[in-house]
Amino acid sequence: MPSSGSSEDAACNLKSFWQGNTMENSGFDPTIGALNTALNLRLANQNVISGNIANADTPGYKTKKMEFEGALRDALGVGTELTPREGDPRHIVHRSTDAVEPEIYDDPNGVESLDGNTVNRAEEMARLTENQLLYDAAAEMLKKKLGMLKYSISEGGGNR
Repeated sequence: MPSSGSSEDAACNLKSFWQGNTMENSGFDPTIGALNTALNLRLANQNVISGNIANADTPGYKTKKMEFEGALRDALGVGTELTPREGDPRHIVHRSTDAVEPEIYDDPNGVESLDGNTVNRAEEMARLTENQLLYDAAAEMLKKKLGMLKYSISEGGGNR
């Protein structure tokens, strides 16, 4: 990945990626939508980290980071009060994740080498490994959730 693209270009590419990825599209359960959102954000973070590693030898390249936790918090509406549109307490309000655009920024804490590059390959490999483990954990939780749904649809496992 060449370093000619800016953080704004990366954000625009991610914006087109998010089209159609909403918690409402899960159709079943907000947990499935939340796990879907977490997987999509982990994938985007994986791409940012991979780009850093690919540009580790590019002179002047600045390490990029993605604000994962804030983007997931915004997608799930954690810390914000949800108010129903009609005012009836029995209404269920669905939140869309279309508006979620994770912030990708130049890491201000990077140590600049002689060529102006701030990528620490060992640190990025550790971040990549951590992100992959968390992606795998979310995928496994989604698999279990869908397995429970499949079990309940098949009347508790009986094919009568």
